[in-house]
Amino acid sequence: MTLAPTLEAFFTERLIGQRRVSPHTIEAYRDTFRLLLAFAQDQTGTPPSNLRLEDLDAALVGSFLHHLEVDRGNSARTRNARLAAIHSLFRYAALRHPEHAAHVQRVLAIPAKRSRRALVEFLSDEEVTALLAAPDQTTTIGRRDHALLLLALQSGQRVSELVGLRRGDVIVGVRSHVRCTGKGRKERITPLSKTAATVLKEFMGESVGAGSEPLFASTHGAGSLSRHAVGALVTRHTATAAQSCASLQSKQVTPHVLRHTAAMRLLQAGNDISMIALWLGHESIETTQIYIHADLALKEKALERTTPIGVNSGRYRPPDVLLAFLEAL
Repeated sequence: MTLAPTLEAFFTERLIGQRRVSPHTIEAYRDTFRLLLAFAQDQTGTPPSNLRLEDLDAALVGSFLHHLEVDRGNSARTRNARLAAIHSLFRYAALRHPEHAAHVQRVLAIPAKRSRRALVEFLSDEEVTALLAAPDQTTTIGRRDHALLLLALQSGQRVSELVGLRRGDVIVGVRSHVRCTGKGRKERITPLSKTAATVLKEFMGESVGAGSEPLFASTHGAGSLSRHAVGALVTRHTATAAQSCASLQSKQVTPHVLRHTAAMRLLQAGNDISMIALWLGHESIETTQIYIHADLALKEKALERTTPIGVNSGRYRPPDVLLAFLEAL
């Protein structure tokens, strides 16, 4: 049985038709199988269109993962992401071709590799202020960039969500909010602060457009900004902001760092972790736990509530009768 029909059906029927995954996921899976098929051709001498499912056995997949880390210099996290895509294909193949169940199970048994999880990077209040002041707001592009940065920092939207916004997704009024479509085609609504609502209202008021038109349009044509363009403008304005905020010089600021910053600001304001998970569009609250691990201030407050080592914990007694009366109220 050749691999081609199963792989094509996996993309068209499973990913696009049934699961309706995002274009970003399609691209990531596509790149995985382009690399895997090229590697399989080098190893077996068989063109990708003639490869059989059996050719992609556990030994070859294991060699491919080793190739990613050693020859291509990929991290363990990237290696695991590629493996997840391969596992997804083989789970689909098991349903279509149960006669290959033993072969499929051997590939599915390949484990993910433990990887070091780095603490999330986020911006301080001073750095946020400097970044928002970086765009030249005397120009149309500068005002667009300022509105985008402010929305990213307040809403915590992914870059794919930001570039997918339409003018009709922003509602300004008594209960200002923005609507976006996130991972898994899940829609969510995020409230806007008064500052963000005012900036977006003024920005959209500069031009007349239908609700279906991009909120953040590219200067080259009528389409929306690309993810690459958003990353470039964040890098550019960070370099400008670093001139007045020295701490930014040592940080690599990306659109995802702005998302992390939004989450950390919510956490530091005392919001419950489950609410932050809803705000960010996380499927599992476990994903949101990374922000607790990254927040040193919360850990310092927890330390302050403990009894120092070597000191006997005693019952607190007010130093004054009048203070005792007030505290008892």
